[in-house]
Amino acid sequence: MRPIGKYIVLQPIEEEITTDSGLLLSGEDAKQLRYARGVTVAVGTDVEAIYAGEELYYDKRSSYTMMIGDNPYTIISERDVVVVLH
Repeated sequence: MRPIGKYIVLQPIEEEITTDSGLLLSGEDAKQLRYARGVTVAVGTDVEAIYAGEELYYDKRSSYTMMIGDNPYTIISERDVVVVLH
């Protein structure tokens, strides 16, 4: 697959989120957070600063899910990337 332009294809990462006091947030609580974590599967032809295989946080309110083959992928625009993890 090859996204066009500034689009990025991600595989979302399910996270267990623990508060400072040590409480483990449920999946429902974690879904209410604005940002989500994912691994880039493919980057668009005009994306310069992000590469396939990198983990990042993105604004999930601007994302959408697409079925490619039998697998669901998250599609975002490059401007929706918040942090790239190294």
